[in-house]
Amino acid sequence: MARLGDIVLKVRSKNAGPFWVTVDVFCGSDEVFKRVVPSLKTADVAALFHTEPQLLKRFDIEDLSVIKFSFPRPVVQGSADDRDMHGAQWAVLLEEAGVETA
Repeated sequence: MARLGDIVLKVRSKNAGPFWVTVDVFCGSDEVFKRVVPSLKTADVAALFHTEPQLLKRFDIEDLSVIKFSFPRPVVQGSADDRDMHGAQWAVLLEEAGVETA
């Protein structure tokens, strides 16, 4: 099993408004994209992010070799309980995740 961050070019999170976070997986090439897409299971990512699979939105953008995940923030951005305004912890969590690739 390989660490996702060792396979892809970059994993980045970004603010998608006060209620959502988006995590982008930049594969860097068509070859890597085709290896990562089937091995990065939506249900596994939802479990990693502690969110319900039906709430996790996934976009596989083949032309850009990018996989995007969007999901509801656990707390509203900027609230007293928000400890990560830009969602950076989510990108690191996914980057460190192990994936099986052929």
